[in-house]
Amino acid sequence: MEILLAFLVGGLAAVGVYLMLRPHLIQFLIGFLVLGNAANLLIFTAGRLGSQFPPLVQPSGAVLEPYANPLPQALILTAIVIGFALAAFGIVLFYRAQQALGTLNAETILEAPDVSPAPSPVDELPTEGVRR
Repeated sequence: MEILLAFLVGGLAAVGVYLMLRPHLIQFLIGFLVLGNAANLLIFTAGRLGSQFPPLVQPSGAVLEPYANPLPQALILTAIVIGFALAAFGIVLFYRAQQALGTLNAETILEAPDVSPAPSPVDELPTEGVRR
């Protein structure tokens, strides 16, 4: 089973890197997410698939039952949450880039002229008679 998962991790990593090298930003984001899933699967596989004995057992104590290692599960759960947050941020960032520039092609965005930000409402406040 581990051999199959090793090939799956390699395939997911290859697809993720391929998509991240594409010029379209949505493909980059999908590749980033696929590469993150490959890393999660790698951590899961490295943490062993079956149950094992607890690491801290007194020399005279008896092992009651095998347990699952909680560390890889906690790492994967944290990575899933961080990946979801980065995906949401990337979607919003790319949406704003599409609105401002009209494209999500990275090469076109690099050649686009600089877009000046809208003036801040604070800049328009009256400053006469205000002591600093």
